[in-house]
Amino acid sequence: MTALTVKGLRQTYDDPYSGEATTAVGDVTFDVGEGEFVSLIGPSGCGKTTVLNVVAGFIQATDGTVEMAGKPVTAPGPERGVVFQDFALFPWMTAEGNVAFGLKMQGVPRSERRTRAREMLRLVGLEGNESKYPHELSGGMRQRAGVARVLATEPAMMLMDEPFASIDAQTRRVLQQEVLRIWEQDRTTVLFVTHDVDEAIFMADRIIVLGGRPSTVEANIVVDLPRPRTWRDVQVDSTFLDLRNELLVRLGVEDGVEAR
Repeated sequence: MTALTVKGLRQTYDDPYSGEATTAVGDVTFDVGEGEFVSLIGPSGCGKTTVLNVVAGFIQATDGTVEMAGKPVTAPGPERGVVFQDFALFPWMTAEGNVAFGLKMQGVPRSERRTRAREMLRLVGLEGNESKYPHELSGGMRQRAGVARVLATEPAMMLMDEPFASIDAQTRRVLQQEVLRIWEQDRTTVLFVTHDVDEAIFMADRIIVLGGRPSTVEANIVVDLPRPRTWRDVQVDSTFLDLRNELLVRLGVEDGVEAR
């Protein structure tokens, strides 16, 4: 069953200095199945985050349609939870308060909010840190709290915008495996934006490759790797290595430097 349908998406901006229109997203069409984990990748400036923001309802597309479960997306909604790159935690709230915030907005009673928030913090490995404020948490711990906040509201779909980009490499790999572990439990539909080819392959069932300026869908690739996955196994798997090489070629990457 299809959870998300993006059809003919086009996004144009007016340059505030020149007054000319710039098309960031040209003609993007793809779908995401219910319970599927899809990575969206492409070179810098190709409009990955713009596409995710349209799906989230934060901005309106110039042309095209976005539907979730057959209903048009025109604004943010509780059925779509967003995990941001910069954590986006409220600094004046504790970890528990941040995780419970979405539940409060939904009118969930206080006692139930607290129980649910603590359950989610335990799930992401933050048990014992409920009363800590964001500045008392490491970057990895703050991002775990961000994931827990989205999970607490039980959205039908999670939208993740390069959620590990600002975290050190070692913590990043730990969080990648943690997110997959959590995802395996209920298979929430995920659209995951990343610029990291290895991450895209490791996380996803399928990879949508954006390319060109303005961007279009250049490839739609199934990731044929068994689950559950660990980096120890995946990084030496010939399927992973072959797919990695294919994607690097598609993205115009040579010697680890993105072609301009």
